[in-house]
Amino acid sequence: MKRTLFILFLALSATIQAQYSSELSIPQIMQGEDFVGYLPERIEWSVDGKSIYFTWNPDKDTLRSLYKVDVASKKIEKVGIEEQMSSPEFGDYNKSRTKMIYGKNGDIYLYDVKTGKSTQITNTLSGEYGAEFSGNEQNIIYTSDNNLFAWNINSGTTTQLTNFKEGSERKDRKSATNDQWLEDQQLELINILAKRNREGELRKEQREALEVDRPLGIYIGDKSVYNIQISPDMNFVTYTLRTRANAKRTEIPEYVTESGQTEHSTSRPKVGSPEDSYEMGVYDIKNDTSYILDTKQIEGIYDKPEFLKEYAGEDFEDQYKDPRPVVINGPFFSDDSKAFVDVRSLDSKDRWLLLLDLETGDLTTLDRQHDEAWIGGPGISSWKFYPGNLGWLNNETIWFQSEETGYSHLYSMDVSSKKKKALTKGEFEIRDAELSNDKKSFYIQSNKVSPHVNHFYKMPVTGGAMTQITSKEGNNEITISPDEKWLAVRYSYANKPWELYIMPNKAGATMTQLTNSTTDEFNSYEWRVPEIVNFTADDGASVAARLYKPENPTGAAVVFVHGAGYLQNVHNWWSTYYREFMFHNYLADMGYTVLDIDYRGSDGYGRDWRTGIYRFMGGKDLSDQVDGAEYLVAEHSIDPDRLGIYGGSYGGFITLMAMFTAPDVFQSGAALRSVTDWAHYNHGYTQNILNTPVEDSIAYRRSSPIYHAKGLKGKLVMLHGMVDSNVQFQDVVRLSQRLIELGKKDWDLAVFPLESHGFIEASSWADEYRRIYELFEETLK
Repeated sequence: MKRTLFILFLALSATIQAQYSSELSIPQIMQGEDFVGYLPERIEWSVDGKSIYFTWNPDKDTLRSLYKVDVASKKIEKVGIEEQMSSPEFGDYNKSRTKMIYGKNGDIYLYDVKTGKSTQITNTLSGEYGAEFSGNEQNIIYTSDNNLFAWNINSGTTTQLTNFKEGSERKDRKSATNDQWLEDQQLELINILAKRNREGELRKEQREALEVDRPLGIYIGDKSVYNIQISPDMNFVTYTLRTRANAKRTEIPEYVTESGQTEHSTSRPKVGSPEDSYEMGVYDIKNDTSYILDTKQIEGIYDKPEFLKEYAGEDFEDQYKDPRPVVINGPFFSDDSKAFVDVRSLDSKDRWLLLLDLETGDLTTLDRQHDEAWIGGPGISSWKFYPGNLGWLNNETIWFQSEETGYSHLYSMDVSSKKKKALTKGEFEIRDAELSNDKKSFYIQSNKVSPHVNHFYKMPVTGGAMTQITSKEGNNEITISPDEKWLAVRYSYANKPWELYIMPNKAGATMTQLTNSTTDEFNSYEWRVPEIVNFTADDGASVAARLYKPENPTGAAVVFVHGAGYLQNVHNWWSTYYREFMFHNYLADMGYTVLDIDYRGSDGYGRDWRTGIYRFMGGKDLSDQVDGAEYLVAEHSIDPDRLGIYGGSYGGFITLMAMFTAPDVFQSGAALRSVTDWAHYNHGYTQNILNTPVEDSIAYRRSSPIYHAKGLKGKLVMLHGMVDSNVQFQDVVRLSQRLIELGKKDWDLAVFPLESHGFIEASSWADEYRRIYELFEETLK
């Protein structure tokens, strides 16, 4: 009887093992590109439009190489060093597009479009950059050694246009009243002294009369100067001055080094550290004067953000005594030398588009975008030093993007009448936009069809119908040929990695595939197309997710949390989280149901979704994971006692918050390279969302896992690279000490001595995901 039962047990075990097996293995899929294939990247057209350049590695060499495909023959070949050195690069065209000026290896070249010939203009060690044509196209303007120069095309003469000087200008010392009286008395009484004094003044006048006219010396003290630009009429130069705050930088110890010694590298400051300050100056060439723009005149520059009311109570005053610090991007010049600037407040609450009168320094508001959370969105950017998509349509009209309606759309404005016109509208986003060569049309990337698909469109600059050019569902990344007749398309689908295609720039035209990059090993597996589902959150919002369904579900499920926060992972194209995509296929093979959620804060769904985490990370973004878990239980028969969660970076942070503040929902969690305390993260990202620790301690306390560690019940595994310069190793070390002091037992820490934030080595990836899988096998099966 016992023998019979033992045989039945072995047979049942063999059946279960056969039922839950996979053609994949974790070491295999964690090889990354060596397993999938090296996909084409950095797509560029040749200047003559006859070839498409891209980086590739079909032979699995040590490094990627530059390749090109001939448009006519479709033949692909590797580009040699000699061709790379000699081929022209894209730069600034003249108005007729017959000539182009470009920079290469720190020197300036003039390219003739008709003949295909390049003429080298400079050959120096100092380096010349930012070359462009002057407004009258008689000069080539460029920057060298932090000064602006003009090379005259006809005469070949080089003229220095600016003269920035470090330090301070020497001032003539004024004698004290008594000293001056004595000096005057000497010149009155002693004739020889008076004679010598007059001769000295005459010699000075002669020297000054013989001096060549030079640009005004502009002293910048201990500041640095950059962003030097000249107006098309060459009457004004603008420049940006930066004063460094010298904030304390973090240090990263490196224990496994070539020297055998422990070494240290420096990284970023922490959020709330003193910030650099910025000013914009204007140099009036004709009048030989300069001035600094006065930001006090900007509308709303003294406004305080509303979150401060929570701390001030009834004593709240809504105005600062001093203007808020800003950074000024631009100016952006029309052909007739009108100028406007993009101004961002350093507290992230405001973006102004201002018309700049270069003669007077007056700033006139064209458009103010204010957000009590933070300014951002596609074509706008939450990074204060990038102006977003904008420019001039003609000498009277500018264009730009705004989230005014809750979604990022295109607008135009007449700078004289201040009349604004919405060029696109609807519950979708303009992901990217650029003007056609003739400035009659916009080329647009948009998710108009669906939040999960990106297509390429053409639209008149006056607005109207958006003509869809691409037709394949997925993502179509477009690079337009110089003559705008052809499109180089980098296309992918949910289970099909990026490949390079070409098509005519016409609606509905056929795309021709140029590359085949995936390996036979990758192609041999039938990769799932994750189903895109929507579930209802506790506040009524509809939340999108990717669902990986096993053929033979075990009743266990894993929730994956993507990183970055502002990133989209629920879509119908090849994911940047492609290792995780493959791991989820593996988990599904082993009977797990996997849900991958575009939670609050994710990209692709408009302003309210983007800012849904303001002042509370670990609020709605976490409740979306909890609601996703409830959806799995209700709709997919998942056992509520067999739910796990994992993610990296921001996903690791959410995993920690889930394990600490929703401990009865998830039985286990794996937190990779996780933020554990937002007060220790960088300023640019964190200040947008949580303000600063000193100003908004409430936001930091409720958003940081280290304050909630007491709530841990389930099994937690933390994994972190020790030389992570982004989310630094100190984060997980501090949390580990907190867990020790709290007496928590069911947690582990795995460290990777040679890995930074984004792992490189396949062995590290494999070890990391083996631990994650073993965690789920231990706790959810």
